[in-house]
Amino acid sequence: MFQPSAIALTLALLPLASLAQPAPAPAGTVACPALLQHTLPRLQDEKPQPLCQYAGKVLLVVNTASFCGFTPQYQGLEALHTRYKDRGLVVLGFPSNDFSQETGSNKQIADFCESTFGVKFPMFTKTTVRGPQAHPFYKALAQHTGQPPQWNFHKYLIGRDGKVVAAFPSATGPESRELVTIVEKLLVAK
Repeated sequence: MFQPSAIALTLALLPLASLAQPAPAPAGTVACPALLQHTLPRLQDEKPQPLCQYAGKVLLVVNTASFCGFTPQYQGLEALHTRYKDRGLVVLGFPSNDFSQETGSNKQIADFCESTFGVKFPMFTKTTVRGPQAHPFYKALAQHTGQPPQWNFHKYLIGRDGKVVAAFPSATGPESRELVTIVEKLLVAK
């Protein structure tokens, strides 16, 4: 009668054991914090984009709209992204029609942002950012800060560790001293 050796039995059980525990992150990578464990479609082509790709970065998350008095902030957001991206800042834009100021299709929004303001920072498809239908990512942001977006261009700042550090109302522009000071402090922290 065949008796499996201890090595054969261990090798046979290895795949099951590896399913039971998450694999450690490869050396040089950052584990994805719970807040970023969402996938959303990219604005330009609607291809799924995991937010985990931004783990270890400083994130400025903004709900945007094309027909708002704060729409010119796109220019400042792009300037901020360009200025600090090599140090680890990523601006993430989430167009939303929650305030009835983003009526276009995803393609129209992408074309408007690119042609009018030269937006290159990552943007996602039109997203509900408040209320019971809010995307789970935005629900989590509101829960962590106690502040759902009150209007377009509300900003959340997330540290490299995936924790929400601050929330800023729409009137706080991307070039404001308060916001830039916190961004610079977060970029220095490891």
